[in-house]
Amino acid sequence: MKKFKPKKRLKPEEYIDGVLKGNRVILSRAITIIESNLESDKKLAKEIIQAVLPRSGNSIRIGITGVPGVGKSTFIEAFGKNLVGKGHKVAILSIDPSSQRSKGSILGDKTRMEELANLEGAYIRPSASGDTLGGVANKTGETMLLCEAAGYDVVLIETVGVGQSETAVHGLTDFFLLLMLSGAGDELQGIKKGIMEMADMIVINKADGDNVKKSELAKLQYQNALHIFPQSESGWVPVVSTASSTKNIGIDHVWDKITDYKKLVLENGYFVKNRNYQQIQWMYNNINEELKRLFYASEDIKGHLRVFEKEIVSSKISPVKAAQLLIKEFKNSILKSE
Repeated sequence: MKKFKPKKRLKPEEYIDGVLKGNRVILSRAITIIESNLESDKKLAKEIIQAVLPRSGNSIRIGITGVPGVGKSTFIEAFGKNLVGKGHKVAILSIDPSSQRSKGSILGDKTRMEELANLEGAYIRPSASGDTLGGVANKTGETMLLCEAAGYDVVLIETVGVGQSETAVHGLTDFFLLLMLSGAGDELQGIKKGIMEMADMIVINKADGDNVKKSELAKLQYQNALHIFPQSESGWVPVVSTASSTKNIGIDHVWDKITDYKKLVLENGYFVKNRNYQQIQWMYNNINEELKRLFYASEDIKGHLRVFEKEIVSSKISPVKAAQLLIKEFKNSILKSE
């Protein structure tokens, strides 16, 4: 079997200079470094991130999620093209926890957004494959920082999978957008209350042709449903609107509402407060992921895990007791290495 050899790396300053100049090729190569699990690349990634950090943070970070079949890619392409047309630079990043099982690529979204991908002011990148959603979210966050340093002032982070990915995206963004379809009665039963609570805006997509009346009805039903949730700490009252991505209807309105939101939270201080909170949580996420990596990489632990697995199955030891002994062994191995 042929041993994998990473592409020849540039000097740290070449990555840093390329990113800060908005060079898309260098940006992509720098993101590859961030996604890499090679120890040498991890050191290089930290150096790049630290150097560009002062130039990051100057974007509006928008999380986008939606039920299957809602037309997310079509919406993002229409929305992205609209923003580029207004003079913005737009980066689209994706988190897809389902790819952890299949190891599949979500680059299909890039081909479905072909027109947007070909625009000079747009950049599309799928999330890195990782062992956990926390790891993927951390790397997506670092990718976001690089994109901001490269001059992208709007970052769209979309969830491709379902479940905890929405929470991960919400923890990375300033504004959370939920795409839905008409027929709200059915959808209201199927969508998790937690996702509805996170939404700053709900957009009923595919509101064209025969769907216009149904979409307006859905809009009213969602507006009524949102009233049952307590007011957000941001002071923002979530809004519901309709849109047609294919007909380019209602896309401007979505951006207007995001602009209104940003104005409000900048004035009342919530924007900075939320960003600060997310930064601290990001630190804890990184600690958790690194501890997990060190634990499972330990040769002592690997050996003990196999033994305890057999003992748990044969009822010789409880899972709780096994976990406690493994943690104790891990602590001892750390103390020995000091």
